[in-house]
Amino acid sequence: MRLQFLPGIVLSCAVVAFSFSQVSHAADIFHAQGEMAGEVTATSVLLQSRLTELPGPDLDLQGDIPGEAGFAKFEWSMDKDFTESQQTEWLKAEAKSDFIVRSELTDLKPGTQYYYRLLYGADKSHFVTGSPCSFRTLNAPEAAVPLKFCMGSCMNYHSFMSGKSNGGGPVTATEEDRKLGYPVFETMLKLEPEFFIGTGDIVYYDHPGNNPAKTLPELRQKWHEQFRFPRLIQFFSQTPAYWSKDDHDFRYNDADMRPNKDPLPELGIDLFREQMPIHPADEKEKPTYRTHRVNKHLQLWFVEGRDYRSPNKAEDGPEKTIWGAEQKAWLQKTLLESDATWKILISPTPMVGPDSARKTDNHTNLGGFRAEAEEFFNWLNEHQINLINFCGDRHWQYHSIHPQGVEEFSCGALNDENSIMGSFPGQKNSTDPKGLIRQPYHYKKPTGGFLFVQVEPGTKKSPPKLIIESIDDQGTVLNRVVKEQ
Repeated sequence: MRLQFLPGIVLSCAVVAFSFSQVSHAADIFHAQGEMAGEVTATSVLLQSRLTELPGPDLDLQGDIPGEAGFAKFEWSMDKDFTESQQTEWLKAEAKSDFIVRSELTDLKPGTQYYYRLLYGADKSHFVTGSPCSFRTLNAPEAAVPLKFCMGSCMNYHSFMSGKSNGGGPVTATEEDRKLGYPVFETMLKLEPEFFIGTGDIVYYDHPGNNPAKTLPELRQKWHEQFRFPRLIQFFSQTPAYWSKDDHDFRYNDADMRPNKDPLPELGIDLFREQMPIHPADEKEKPTYRTHRVNKHLQLWFVEGRDYRSPNKAEDGPEKTIWGAEQKAWLQKTLLESDATWKILISPTPMVGPDSARKTDNHTNLGGFRAEAEEFFNWLNEHQINLINFCGDRHWQYHSIHPQGVEEFSCGALNDENSIMGSFPGQKNSTDPKGLIRQPYHYKKPTGGFLFVQVEPGTKKSPPKLIIESIDDQGTVLNRVVKEQ
C-alpha cells in the first residue's frame, strides 16, 4: 500500500490507526504462486497471478495453498523503476476462477523488455505492491536476431517429494530441493532463455496411484502445490511461457475423450484453460492449437493432442486421429503459408520414437495412431516442407530420424526421479523392432533435463544456425546438433 499525505492536512491518531489497520488487512492476502507471463507475441502478453491465504512456500495441513478473495491489477513499464507505467483495470479474485487473475496487455512494442508487478489487496483502496517481474516481447517476423529458449516436460511432483523413482531414474532431490523446488529451473534460469515451453504433464492428477485427484478441489490442489516452489516462482517471474497439456494434466495416464471415469474430459479441458495463461480469462471456445512466428528464421506450431482424439483402442486407419480434421487442415494451411527458415512442431507426444510396443496412445504406436503420422509425413515430403518435431511425454532424451526423413527431439523429464531409460530402435518390445529409425542420440543413463535451443541469424560470411542441445538438470550438455540454413 502507498500512503499519500496531502499538504495542509493534519491526520488524527484515529485516522493513522485506521490506515495502518488497512495495511495489516491488505497484508493478510498473499500471492504464494508468484506471477507468470504467458503466450507472449510481438505485441501482446497474458499476465497471471493468484491471491492466496498463505504466503507460501509451506502448504497448509491439507497440503494445499488456499485461495483468498480480493482485488488485483497489473502495473507494467519499459522502465524497471516504473517511473513511467500503465496499469490494468482492477480484477476480482473469486472462488469460481480459483482466485486467479489474468490480464491481456496489447499494443506492446516488438523485441522489447517489459517489467510488471502485481498490486493486490482486500479492496481497491488499500493494496500491496508485489516484486518486479519481466518478459520480452517477440521480435517482428522479419527480424533476423539471436534467440534462445528452453523446453521441458513430465514434472512429477509425487516422485520428487516422496523420493520414489517413477520408472528407474535416480533419486537425487535433497531436503533443500523439496523446499525450493526442482533444481532444473535454477539451471535453466542461468541460460537466460527468452521463453520456456512446457509441453504437457505439468502436473500429475493420477499420482500417487493409490490416491488420484478426481474432484475439482483435488485437481486444483495439484497446480497449487507445484507452482508455489521458490525456484519456479523466480524462473517464471523472468521467463514467459507457452503451455500444452498431455494425459496427466488432462485426466489420467493415456486418457482419451471417453467419459469412462473421473475426472471427465470437459473438466480436464476447462481446468487447463483456467490454470494456464494460454487465452484470456473465461475464453473457452478458441482452440489451444496455435502458431507463433518467433522471428525471421523460426516459427513454432503448438498442437492439441487430447481434445479431438479418437478412442485410443479404436482400430488404426485413415479415420483414426489425434488431431481431428479441423486442426489437421489448420496445420497444413499454416505450414504452407510459412517462409520461416526452420519450422518446429511442438507436440505433447512423439511422432517418431521409438516407444514401448505396449502403448496405443500416440503416433508411434502399433495399433495407435501411426496411420495419421504416416499420412502427415507423406504430405510433408510431397510439399517439400522440412519440419522438425520437438516432443514431450517420453521420459527420456533422444534425437531420432524417421525413415521418411522427419527428425524428432525429445526433451525428456524435468526431474531425475521421473526419468527412465526408454526404448531403442531394434528392440523387440519397441515400436521399431526392425531398427528402421535412425537414432543419432539417446542418453546413456536416466537423468532429468530439457532442450535448449538457439537461433543464430548469421552474417555475410556464415549462414544462420539452429542449435539444439540436450542438457541434464545440472547443466551438462549431453548432445548438440547444429543445423545450417
